[in-house]
Amino acid sequence: MTNRTGRVSPRRLLWILAPVELALLAAEAAGAPMPTTVAVFARVLLLAVAATEAFAAVRGYALARRAGEPPRAALRRVAYDRCPRVLVRLVIHEVRSLHSIWLWLRRRRDGVGAGDYAAGYNAPQNVMMWSWIGLSVVETVALAFLIPWPLVHLILLYVGVYGTLLMVGMQAAHVVRPHVAGADGSLRLRYGALFDLWIPAENILRVRTERRFPTTGSLLGTDGGGSLDLIVGGQTTVAVDLVSSVAYTRPLGRTGTARTTVRFHADDPGALIAALSRAGNGGESTGAGAAR
Repeated sequence: MTNRTGRVSPRRLLWILAPVELALLAAEAAGAPMPTTVAVFARVLLLAVAATEAFAAVRGYALARRAGEPPRAALRRVAYDRCPRVLVRLVIHEVRSLHSIWLWLRRRRDGVGAGDYAAGYNAPQNVMMWSWIGLSVVETVALAFLIPWPLVHLILLYVGVYGTLLMVGMQAAHVVRPHVAGADGSLRLRYGALFDLWIPAENILRVRTERRFPTTGSLLGTDGGGSLDLIVGGQTTVAVDLVSSVAYTRPLGRTGTARTTVRFHADDPGALIAALSRAGNGGESTGAGAAR
């Protein structure tokens, strides 16, 4: 809780005071407000700490811009400096998911340029995702009728509506952020707002169909041979053999390197391989790698 000089860090103090403020608001909403002196002191202290952190963030952004960083990079640097990296990435994922709903409603796709081929990958999980969304709606409506306490009712209603909206955003992100076979022969692999890997054309040795059913239950799977599996619906259908290694970032910020092969799922692997072939990357449609 303290820095090297023995003083309490304003940033960590802010993380302590924010829940205290939420507790004060909850107590007031429940009809049991704290003594005025306690409430005023906590809020003044919270405001002072927040102002200190805001000033430090603005100063850090100005220094980053003065050093030549573009606005988005400077903002990202400030966010990572002032907040835990995992929290920042979770917020970024949520914002991108909610923004995906807007793109979905406008029938637009992110990162697909002229001459690019967009490859969908969400078919194996559509039924499951929409089932979860439907169950979330039913649960939210049911709790709205069953919970008699106003404060609890309001909290659960907010959680239910936001949770449902976030799940719709995740499904929308799978649609508006497809894999992209670039007109220049590059390949961009994505999974909604959670994962994004770009493989330049000169680093692609061969692309082939290869249906596999990895046993790992996570989104990303690896093995000791230097391969990476981007798994959707428990399967991958395309394999990319690499000329040299590529670095990737996991959803919560950890990094890794794929040295030999990247496998992923595409709803229409043949069309994706054909698009890469037209762009100059030789694709080979084979039955290699029997399902296992």
